[in-house]
Amino acid sequence: MTTTFEINGRKVTIKAPDDSPLLWAIRDEVGLTGSKFGCGIGACGACTVHLNGEAVRSCVTPVNAAAGAKVTTIEGLDPKGAHPLQVAWIKAQAPQCGYCQSGQIMQAAALLKTTPNPTDAQINDAMNGNLCRCMAYVRIKQAIKLAAGSQGSRA
Repeated sequence: MTTTFEINGRKVTIKAPDDSPLLWAIRDEVGLTGSKFGCGIGACGACTVHLNGEAVRSCVTPVNAAAGAKVTTIEGLDPKGAHPLQVAWIKAQAPQCGYCQSGQIMQAAALLKTTPNPTDAQINDAMNGNLCRCMAYVRIKQAIKLAAGSQGSRA
């Protein structure tokens, strides 16, 4: 079966079973490896991408859910790495091991798109379920606040 969708502004057609995880299509078929496999059950957030602007866990989203849709991965957020969140992540020194960071940034970008100046409670609520084994949550929250202050509406 084939599924056609747009990923980071480029149209692709994937040949895979309809219920195959979107994550595998992104990584194995398209060759974009920024989205990570963490748990396989949608509980950790390492695989977070945007599907028509909404944050989704690509490890549990079937590839056919992307048919005709727009998918954005960390590579497409800003190809030059200059998105306010990417800049803030570096400034706040948020990443440690870095494994979860693309999912964290994509979840934060979805938050800032709908809530350009989030409160601590809104950040906590939106980021709940994006796990960081390094426990960099304080710096992640700081980076989100920095990005919101610099230009949250772009997220």
